[in-house]
Amino acid sequence: MKYIFVAGAPGSKWSSVVKNIYYSPSIDQTDYSDARTYYHDASGQMDLMHLGAYFDPGMEFGTGFDNLARYKKEMLEAEFDRPFRGSGVRIIKSHCFATQIDTLKSYWPESPVVLVHRPDDACLGWWVKCGHFDITYPLYDKYYVDLKIMATKINQQNHGIDQAIAHSQNPQQVSNNRQLCKTLGIELPPEEYWQNYAASDIGVTVI
Repeated sequence: MKYIFVAGAPGSKWSSVVKNIYYSPSIDQTDYSDARTYYHDASGQMDLMHLGAYFDPGMEFGTGFDNLARYKKEMLEAEFDRPFRGSGVRIIKSHCFATQIDTLKSYWPESPVVLVHRPDDACLGWWVKCGHFDITYPLYDKYYVDLKIMATKINQQNHGIDQAIAHSQNPQQVSNNRQLCKTLGIELPPEEYWQNYAASDIGVTVI
């Protein structure tokens, strides 16, 4: 397994799901740099919440990821690998994956897809609270443009996640990051990384 794909709409708290498995010894963390971080205090205290490479149109990587099917598998892998220089499993996260799960599973059937879901209004409200278009990494203004378009994209991406789960032959809902690691077949992160998904008001499913 070379990749773990992660999909979630803006404001789904998908970055917290990534953060709490990112420090597993199994994960290639070489996509990390100080420039690829973002801290916010939406939870009541200032925390590092965005880290590592994000892939989406208008962002640092993944310019064409709103239409994966137009690319050959090898071209996509070259883009996935661009931020990395180490070994281990690479976490590839894109909001746009949410509506293209079939393409991911067709090209990489052996790679798990982690789907993070929250209701549309909760996503939009949380994303605004976290900084909205003032978020410094990743940048949202080029593709998501304004709040109206953001709300539409969140709805489309959540619908895509719902459809992918409904059509999956073996969706595995997990309740915390430790269970997620076991489902993915990766080593556990240090003990300080702990997340209960119900307490975070999110649903996490692996397909």
